[in-house]
Amino acid sequence: MRVQIVTRHCDVPAAILTRAQEQLPRLSRFDQRLSAGEVVFEEERYLKRAEGVLTLDGGEPVVARGEGLEFRGALDQMLERLSRILRRRRTQALDHHGPKLSDVVESGI
Repeated sequence: MRVQIVTRHCDVPAAILTRAQEQLPRLSRFDQRLSAGEVVFEEERYLKRAEGVLTLDGGEPVVARGEGLEFRGALDQMLERLSRILRRRRTQALDHHGPKLSDVVESGI
């Protein structure tokens, strides 16, 4: 997975940048079609924001934002929201399948 990090109007500590580099590829456990991810850090007065955009092969991009007083909190909030969105999409895709063949045979239908 290709990870791109962009900073706008701010200086982000190196520890936060490496955390974003390490944590973003871990989201591929929810969807194997993840091909790229982009994290945008920006600062406006006292508020710090992190926005994540995940690109899926053959699907629409997934976007989530997080904000807080520190970049670490904003990054954690954004990662949590991305994982929640991907988890929800995966369960919705699995729920649309028919019943398992073993369940049908056991019930005698």
